Amino acid sequence: MTHFLLVGAGFSNAVIGRQLAEAGHQISIVEQRGHIAGNCHTERDAQTGIMVHQYGPHIFHTDDQRTWDYVNRFAEFKPYVNRVKAVSQAQVYSLPINLHTINQFFKQQFNPQQAAQFIADQMDQSIVEPANFEQQALAMIGADLYHAFFYGYTKKQWGCEPSELPASILKRLPVRFNYDDNYFSHRYQGMPKDGYTDLVANILDHPNISVQLNTPYSAEMAENVDHIFWSGPLDAWFNHRLGRLGYRTLDFERITAASDYQGNAVINYCDADVPYTRVTEHKHFSPWESHTGTVCYQEFSRECGPDDIPYYPKRMVNDKALLDDYVHAAQQETGVTFVGRLGTYRYLDMDVTVREALEVSDQVLASLANKQSLQAFYHA
Repeated sequence: MTHFLLVGAGFSNAVIGRQLAEAGHQISIVEQRGHIAGNCHTERDAQTGIMVHQYGPHIFHTDDQRTWDYVNRFAEFKPYVNRVKAVSQAQVYSLPINLHTINQFFKQQFNPQQAAQFIADQMDQSIVEPANFEQQALAMIGADLYHAFFYGYTKKQWGCEPSELPASILKRLPVRFNYDDNYFSHRYQGMPKDGYTDLVANILDHPNISVQLNTPYSAEMAENVDHIFWSGPLDAWFNHRLGRLGYRTLDFERITAASDYQGNAVINYCDADVPYTRVTEHKHFSPWESHTGTVCYQEFSRECGPDDIPYYPKRMVNDKALLDDYVHAAQQETGVTFVGRLGTYRYLDMDVTVREALEVSDQVLASLANKQSLQAFYHA
């Protein structure tokens, strides 16, 4: 039996811990917050009974069969399709950009072929290889749609000009020339019926796993274990000795009402003069439930300070240079593996987090079976 210490009780370490526990190893998990499931934490609102995503909404979506089978082993998933609306210049539109959005915005009645040609004519053909978010948008949808739906929202979300952001951020979002308003394109999409915290609790429910909440990591904890899995911020492992990596964090302003507030789970506010990025109405994330009241949150994005909860790794030019230094330092470490969004300083969806955790577990178990030393796992 090998004794593993896992720092953080989110998806990454829950999956790794469960896989290693089932193989007969001893798992100790420490979590500095008072709950498991990390930023996916959900709990019932005391006033309304609504299942609230405490750190912003999470919708599980994936094309990966192993990942989908794994999470369904520990929770009942209900079908859920994320249909996002966007307010721009006092009008409500459908996102991602689709045929309805295009026709409504340009006051046309294009068919799919006409819309595709029209958007092609809007594109900036001079941009062959987009170097940043703004160029990617101009090359993909043209200036009008970019400024209506992405410029102001992105500036609020990231606190900088979109031209300072990598093009990869926008490449994730589709443009459709039909009326499909499903925000995601993955084969499997859903919500755990009883919330994400219940799902993670079921993963952690094993006799070889112990969890200590409200317990920050301290260096002496490493003395009595064989290996550590670190899902905290990468730079925090090194006590920020090279500097702090940049993150954005979120503030939430609660809104309650006696009935429906906005009629949809997520509405983005794209104009720069609206201080919040979106409003989420949480009862719509559980459409199989019935609630008379409602709970909404306005989201405000800002720079992450030392005492804030980090949400989104920025990965801008200065951050990438510092990240390279930390990656090099991490590769020199022994006895620790860096996992998850914070541990690898990447934006990861939940399904990718689960899949990578399964892959890490596979590697660890193979190394133990072959009596090899455990190697660090890090995706640059």
